[in-house]
Amino acid sequence: MAVITISRQFGAGGKTLGEMIANELGYIFLDDVVIQEISKEANVSAAWVKSVERTAGGTFSKFISGMLSSSYMERMVGDGKGYIDENIYIEKLHEVIRRFAEQDNVALMGRGGQYILNDFKDAYHILLIADIESRIKFIQRFHDVSNAKVEQLVMQGEKRRASLYKKFHRADYNQPHLYHLVLNMDKLSLEKALQIVCLLVQK
Repeated sequence: MAVITISRQFGAGGKTLGEMIANELGYIFLDDVVIQEISKEANVSAAWVKSVERTAGGTFSKFISGMLSSSYMERMVGDGKGYIDENIYIEKLHEVIRRFAEQDNVALMGRGGQYILNDFKDAYHILLIADIESRIKFIQRFHDVSNAKVEQLVMQGEKRRASLYKKFHRADYNQPHLYHLVLNMDKLSLEKALQIVCLLVQK
C-alpha cells in the first residue's frame, strides 16, 4: 500500500502515533528495528549505533571521525569485529531505510526518512508539531518523567534532532513543504490524528 515517514518536534507524540498507525493499518513500525538492522550490517552492537545516533553531527563526533580512519579502527578492534562512525551510520541508514521501504507497508519513525525517501513512490511524509507546553504535558502524561526533568528532556531531544540533520546538510526539517501532511498536535487528539493519516494513505 504505502510507506509512511513520521517526523516530529520532540515530545509531539510521533512514536505513539506511529505505533497506532502501524497497528491500525497492519504495517511494520520501524524505530528500534532500524538500529538493529544497522548494527547487523556494521557488525557492531545496537548500543554503539545508538551512541553514534545521539552524537551524529556534534563537534566531538566530527573530531573523532576526522582523527581515526575506519581502517585504523578495524585494526584496533581486531578481525571479525565491525566499526561504525557517523559517516558509516548515515550510509547504512540510507541503505536500510530504502530496503525496508521497498518491502512496502511500513511506518518509519524519524531518522531523516522524509529526505531519504523523498523520491520514493507511494511514500507519505508526516510532520507532528506542538508548542513546548503541549510537548511537556504529553511526555508527563505518557512517560514516567519527573516534572523537574521533562523540559530539559524536550530541549535535549530537539538538540539531538538538529545534530542528526546536520549530517544530511539540512536545517529545513520543520518546513511544511517537505511533507504531505503537518499535524498540529495542540489542536488534535492522537485518535483524530490517526483517522486523518489513515484517510490520507487509504485514499
